[in-house]
Amino acid sequence: MRRLSRSSDRGMTTSEYAVGTIAACAFAAVLYKVVNSGPVMSALQSMIESALDAQF
Repeated sequence: MRRLSRSSDRGMTTSEYAVGTIAACAFAAVLYKVVNSGPVMSALQSMIESALDAQF
């Protein structure tokens, strides 16, 4: 009986890295849009201002 060689999976890691990279870039783009939206930007700004105005 003939055994299947593992070399038939050659190149799969490259395509998996490519798909992972594209997914990460898409997630980063969505996250950038969310963080730069008006309500999130004002919430972050007020949080930073309150942290800077804290009494020590």
